[in-house]
Amino acid sequence: MPRPRLHRRIRFDPSATYFKPQGIPMRLLEVVNLSREELEAFRLKHVEDLDQISCAKKMQTSQSTFQRILSSAGKKIAEALVRGKAIKIIN
Repeated sequence: MPRPRLHRRIRFDPSATYFKPQGIPMRLLEVVNLSREELEAFRLKHVEDLDQISCAKKMQTSQSTFQRILSSAGKKIAEALVRGKAIKIIN
């Protein structure tokens, strides 16, 4: 049995939960799901401009776990931007 997931601290509640390319109906778009955890990691690193140690402490996780979350978020966001997909923020 796998280890249970730890609760990570998320201090940001986005006001928008979908982002999509302009001018393309939603029904024609593929959707990339971005978790709130991934969004928080991306926000702390790139918007708040904190170092990895500070980000990991704020999210109450290890540096290596923070890096995996951040890497996953970056890949999803890049895929959506490059391939013209919508981004859905999920809980």
